[in-house]
Formats: sequence, C-alpha cells, structure tokens
Amino acid sequence: MTTDLDSLIADLEGNVSHVVLGKPEVVRFCLVALLAGEHVLLEDVPGVGKTLVGKALAKSVAAEFCRIQFTPDLLPSDIVGSSIFDANTSEFSFDRGPIFANIVLADEINRTPPRTQSALLEAMSDGQVSVDGKTHQLPNPFMVIATQNPFEFEGTYPLPESQLDRFLLRISMGYPDKDEELQVLLSHRDGEPVDQLTSVVDSHQVNALQQAVRRVEVNDSLSEYLLNIVTATRASDELHVGVSTRGALCLYRAAQALALIEGRQFVVPDDIKRLSIPVLAHRVIVKGYLHGGQREAIEALIHRLVEEVAVPY
Repeated sequence: MTTDLDSLIADLEGNVSHVVLGKPEVVRFCLVALLAGEHVLLEDVPGVGKTLVGKALAKSVAAEFCRIQFTPDLLPSDIVGSSIFDANTSEFSFDRGPIFANIVLADEINRTPPRTQSALLEAMSDGQVSVDGKTHQLPNPFMVIATQNPFEFEGTYPLPESQLDRFLLRISMGYPDKDEELQVLLSHRDGEPVDQLTSVVDSHQVNALQQAVRRVEVNDSLSEYLLNIVTATRASDELHVGVSTRGALCLYRAAQALALIEGRQFVVPDDIKRLSIPVLAHRVIVKGYLHGGQREAIEALIHRLVEEVAVPY
C-alpha cells in the first residue's frame, strides 16, 4: 500500500514539475498543502508563474476545477452563488457559484475588496458556504490555490489576518535563474505546455493520500519541539501577534504531509524547520509594521527564533 502511495505522489509531483520548471520546492510545498487537505497562497510579482503552478496542479488531478479572476468589482455572490427566483415554481432555488469545485484557483485574490475576500472564509475553514440561512456543503476534496501580488502594488488590498490564517502555506515564487528561464523559453515555443497536461490522480486517490498523511507518526519529543517554536513567537518582544493554535496545528499537519511526500512514515526535526517559514511567517505581526510588515523582516525573525529552539535528538 505504501508503495502505491509513493508512486501516486511521484506521478503527481513529476507531472506538475514537467511544466513548472526550476521550482522543485514550490511544487513540493503545493503538494504538501494538497495532501494536508489545506490551502496555499502563492505570492510574488506578476509574471513569475503563480497562475501556472495552480493550473498545473489542478490539471494533474481528475477533479472539478474552476478559476476565479478576482477584480475590484467582484461580489461575494459571484463566488459562492445566490438564490434565484423561479417564476414557474414561484420558489427560490440556489444557483451554485464557482466555489463549488474540488480545486479553485483564486487568481490575484488581493485585487478585490476585503468584503468579497471574506466570502472565502467559511469555505476554506469549514468546507461549506451559507447563503440565505441555508448551508451548502462543498465537494471533497476541496482546495483553494490563491495567487496575489505584493500588497505594495497599486490596486491591491491587504488580505485580512483572519483569512491569511486559513492558508496552510504562503509561498514566494521568486525569479528563475538564467538556465531555468532558457528552458521556459524553449518549452513555450509551440504553445502552453500546461494545456497538454493530463491528470495522473483522481479525487478518490487524493482522499487516500490525505488519510495516509494523518497516519504519519509524530513522536512526543517532536510535538514538544514544534510547540516550543510556537511559544517562542508568542514570547518574542519583536512580535505584536504570535502564532495561534491553528498555526501550530497547521505546522503539525504540514510536517506529516512533507514526511509522506519524502517517503517516510514519521516526521523528523528538519521537516518542521523547513516548513516553519512558509507555514508561520504569514500568521505573525511584527511590531511597527502594518498588515504583517515587511516579508523579509518577518521571515528572518522566524528563522532566528527557530534556530534558537533546541532540536530533539
């Protein structure tokens, strides 16, 4: 059974990496979010492949996919749906919005006002939406892959802290190096490679992988190590807000997923250290900065706090 799961993970990672060139860590972390049953936020300047990653992951899974382009005039009902009056039956019926898909690509999520951004909150945290007093369940599996430009860019709105907290990881794409960028140019000579991708796993297999993640062992010493890191953020004089309990749970689950992806049935300290910045940095607020502060300063602080916590052996 373990061999079958390893094969599924290898196929999935290889399929995405076939079109997302030179970004193995980005691809692996996106798989961490998928296998953990959580959501991922891809952030960087326009044109570095954020949307490509989302499309490649979605096309690799044989499940319902929808892309929502976030714009300043987007309304909450454009995402979750609305009740429509049927003149023939004299009754209201619910018209489902694009959020009712297994994988939702929320493109440029921070180009729409906070009121519309908040329409995703219930969906991301509870796997459901409530409209006109009625609750509607979302399909399983359900994952939001959101992209955003740096909030310093014109025409963007900072994501509320409550919404940032729903993303398992925040990942920066970064520019490719020269050789990798040359491969990108060559691969696009005959069109978009992502359009040629075919699915390699289905929704049932994704559910099986997610269940396998929960069986990955985390011994007591590593649980305590993880909580020591979380406690260090709360005790830091440089942070106004430390990591919440949800953040601790997210780091725990992400470490389990990374261990499974790397072929292990147990978590090691390096899993927790490697994930600490993408999982924790967007959940804290540095004193003196608004909306989470400068990303580089926060990540450097998280790195320093992690290095100061004793590693169990």
